[in-house]
Amino acid sequence: MIKNKFIGFFLIFIIYATPTVSTDVRIKVKVHNQIITNIDIEQERKYLIFLNPKLKNLTKKKSNEIAKNSLITEIIKKEELKKFIKFNENSNLINIIEKNLIKNKNIKNKSELLEILKQKKLNYEMIREKLYIEGLWNQYIYNKYIKNVKIDKPRLRSNILDQSKNKKDKFKYNLSEIVISDNSSESIDEILLKVKKSIKDVGFENTANIFSISNTSKNGGLIGWINELQISEKIIKSIEKIKINETSEPIQIPNGFLLIKINNKKKFNEEIDVEEQLKQLINQETNRQLNNFSIIYFKRLKKNMEINEF
Repeated sequence: MIKNKFIGFFLIFIIYATPTVSTDVRIKVKVHNQIITNIDIEQERKYLIFLNPKLKNLTKKKSNEIAKNSLITEIIKKEELKKFIKFNENSNLINIIEKNLIKNKNIKNKSELLEILKQKKLNYEMIREKLYIEGLWNQYIYNKYIKNVKIDKPRLRSNILDQSKNKKDKFKYNLSEIVISDNSSESIDEILLKVKKSIKDVGFENTANIFSISNTSKNGGLIGWINELQISEKIIKSIEKIKINETSEPIQIPNGFLLIKINNKKKFNEEIDVEEQLKQLINQETNRQLNNFSIIYFKRLKKNMEINEF
């Protein structure tokens, strides 16, 4: 990640639905001094289905649970940000994130996005604050931890050179991920068994929504297309053993495990620009480390936050 480009780091797009008229409004959760109602949860559920349509295959109870946790996460982040940052809307930041949403959803332009949101009864005006919260959170984590990021440039350059020389066929992969934390009351073996069973029962994307601690979880774990030269050797060795639509065995990473699914792959034969690939690999590694710092920091905040469910 390059300074002032932190917005590329685990971009998340939070969208609220248009409020639904109801006479049956019930408080479901209180986080610090903020409440979450059944209406809020239903709105968030619609948003999550917009990002990952396969979420509709889950039971209403399970998808509501995911939506509730998503709202809790947002409130905790906002409460922490308010301690350090004055909330003055940065439209440039929001616009950049919005462009990434359009790209990731394969939408042509903003006009088409607005039409889709209208059809799905999602209120665009309520998107902006939530986009802003995520953008500010990414900025905050970047500023707080960038000095702690450690990059071994010579090693990364050597890996690129070795891979480019030793492999006749090179690939780009479209990948999805599930990141599992080992900081849990359950053993990692118990969690992994549940994750594997869930993948079998409800699919990889929904399992990412349920279990993954990565910010890609809201998008069903989708990472997207990535050049194999930008993937660590350890992960490449794992995904080379599987086929399209298959999932890797758990890969140990700092503070947890990673499961990778290959959605698609294709050969590429372009001449390798080592310095450009190194730059992108450095960005990937920086993002990975910042994401890890973000997860650890958020867990500490959540542990110390008063959360009451009703």
